[in-house]
Amino acid sequence: MPNDPILHLLGLAKKAGRLEIGEEPVGAVCRAGQARLVLLASDAAPNTRRRASHFSQAGKALCLETPFTKGKLGLVLGRSSCAMLALTDAGFSAAVVEKLAAQDPERYGPAAEALRERAGRVLQRQKEQRRHEKNLRSGKRKPWVPPPPAEAKQVPSVRGRPKAVPDIDQAKAERRPKERLGRPPRPKNPSTKGGPSGRRLTGKFRHS
Repeated sequence: MPNDPILHLLGLAKKAGRLEIGEEPVGAVCRAGQARLVLLASDAAPNTRRRASHFSQAGKALCLETPFTKGKLGLVLGRSSCAMLALTDAGFSAAVVEKLAAQDPERYGPAAEALRERAGRVLQRQKEQRRHEKNLRSGKRKPWVPPPPAEAKQVPSVRGRPKAVPDIDQAKAERRPKERLGRPPRPKNPSTKGGPSGRRLTGKFRHS
């Protein structure tokens, strides 16, 4: 029985720090939302089963009963006995339930499929997070794209319909006075011309 693949996976999870043993540690990781799978011994007490069910519901984790007794679980995990434990890694949880489903497909088959889907989603999120961190370390950014060409701005009209803002140069040209068609330009008053020095002549001429 110590060579059982399920017990071997539980031992590896403990060495990796992905396993919590006992009622208080299991309750803590479930309340923190870190538990992925809660396992019970086959001879666990009714109060222990009730508390494990409450912990799994609070942490939205799956709760299953194993075919191993408290003594067998404790022997593998270095305890005198173990009635409740929790796995905090999605990969270990999926692997353990897969082994359980291989031994009893009717009992553990649906749970194995559900954990397989969860593990796939968690793995995808981890890959995206690692890719994002790698891009931040390497300074990789999006390629520069030139800004779009300037267009006429749209402003709301009096009635609420958008209209284009006219060009400033065109508006100035339209405000300039237009020359009168069919009429010669008005001659300037010669008396207003300046003298040789450029001064304006304002006096009267005397006739001799």
